[in-house]
Amino acid sequence: MMLQFFPSKRLALYMGRLFLVRTFAVLALLVIVLQTLDLLGESGDVLAYPRNGNAQLLHYVMLRAPQIIARFLPFSVLLGTLVTLATLNQNSEIISMKAAGLSAHQILAPLIVVALGISIVSFVFNERIVARASASLDAWAAVDYGPPPRDSGVKTNVWVRDGNNLVSAGIVGGRGANTLLRNVEIFNRVNNSLISIYQAPRGRYDAQGGGWILEQARAFDVAQGTSRPLGTVRFGRDIRPDQFTLARVDANGLSIGALGTAVSDLKDAGRPTAALEGALWHKVSGPLSALLMPLLGSVAAFGLARSGKLFIRAVIGMSLGFTYFVADNFALAMGNLGAYPPLMAAWAPFLLFLLVGETVLVRTEE
Repeated sequence: MMLQFFPSKRLALYMGRLFLVRTFAVLALLVIVLQTLDLLGESGDVLAYPRNGNAQLLHYVMLRAPQIIARFLPFSVLLGTLVTLATLNQNSEIISMKAAGLSAHQILAPLIVVALGISIVSFVFNERIVARASASLDAWAAVDYGPPPRDSGVKTNVWVRDGNNLVSAGIVGGRGANTLLRNVEIFNRVNNSLISIYQAPRGRYDAQGGGWILEQARAFDVAQGTSRPLGTVRFGRDIRPDQFTLARVDANGLSIGALGTAVSDLKDAGRPTAALEGALWHKVSGPLSALLMPLLGSVAAFGLARSGKLFIRAVIGMSLGFTYFVADNFALAMGNLGAYPPLMAAWAPFLLFLLVGETVLVRTEE
């Protein structure tokens, strides 16, 4: 029996179902409470736009709820672990399992398998739903909850600095040498004073000659208040296409494939990518954090319930779990600052607390 991962199929199904039901019950409770509080805080901004009503509030909830679920799913797994194991311990079921010859790892095995399944579902949920919802919500909030902008695959209202001058593109489409600009404005400044404004309906990148070509450009002289046609002009020899197409990369609003492509493009352009690489790795290590929760919360399963220390054990398990989340956020912050390598920022807390949880379990119960 000691060599079998699941000595009893019936017992494994019983514990797995118990753990799964309690985890999602805790998640549902957290989502309802947190979504209600979040809606109370944002409903004023949503309804401030003319003609917004209940339909827009429901749309906001549909976009915000996936973010709350993704953020608090690992917390729910931790709390579900503590509730399940404390209940089993309180009813002396853990003692019966150990008396039947099961080791601590065998008792936790069904919970770990269920947690692995939750991690896989969480990863798919983040990729297919959360990333799209985050991008849509950010775009909607950017227009003060007005008519939701269509996701056309182009970027809007992009600003780039060219020396002392500022370049604005109303619409940016394409990638690399095929980047196209629409509604271009160039603000020529001398000593932080605006001298003239160049305007053009469209512009394109000249891969051979370098720089950008504006078509049907006009120049507006600020001092004289006059405008004159320029025809076709060149500008921005030092401006790369990626400065327009990758001016803002939101890791939360991109899937792992899209984020990987953005990181690759930024690397080719010689731009720093450490923070985005850390976020890329964390899209894998983040969902896997649910796998740690049964191990970190396992201290609530063992020890005699009648000794009066069950509550203390539950608090210790909760403390280990919450300490992991603190360490995970700290490592990501250090990775964004460049103090930690991206791989270390994403995976070091996971591996560290995996060793901590295993050490506590082995030294206290095995």
